[in-house]
Amino acid sequence: MSLKILALCGSLRSVSMNAALLRAAARLAPPGIRVDLFDGIGRLPLFNPELEPSTPSEVRELHEQLASSDALLIASPEYAHGVTGVLKNALDWLVSFEGFVDKRVAIFNASPRSVHADAALREILTTMSASLVTDACLALPLRGTGITEQGILDSGHAADIRRALALLASGAPRA
Repeated sequence: MSLKILALCGSLRSVSMNAALLRAAARLAPPGIRVDLFDGIGRLPLFNPELEPSTPSEVRELHEQLASSDALLIASPEYAHGVTGVLKNALDWLVSFEGFVDKRVAIFNASPRSVHADAALREILTTMSASLVTDACLALPLRGTGITEQGILDSGHAADIRRALALLASGAPRA
């Protein structure tokens, strides 16, 4: 099995816990699964449907990477009881992208207290016709622990991350 998962982080912070979680997931991916973190989310222009006919290069890059991926993995903090603006902007650029329809998606939540953003993200993804693999979604109590990427790799969470990636790859039960 050779499967590619594209990872989107909803935080632009250089010390983002969510980015560390996604980088750890890439390193923990089981054999035959590759996780690639999309590094252009902060360069995407603000969504404007009038730009779609001549899609900006940054958006084309997102579309190309998603189209060549079998699944999508999202990790994002919660801001003001919602998804971050940068993540919502990226998702808006995918609304009319045919390559997103029925794409397998999992959500990793680094703060289980972030229930509002998690619920909002699930609603957005469902509305966009994603195939949310609920059994591959994780809520890990990382916020406020000061854990690093290496700490995640060395923690008991590593087995949960590996299992979730395998479930996403297999297309386990979906919402």
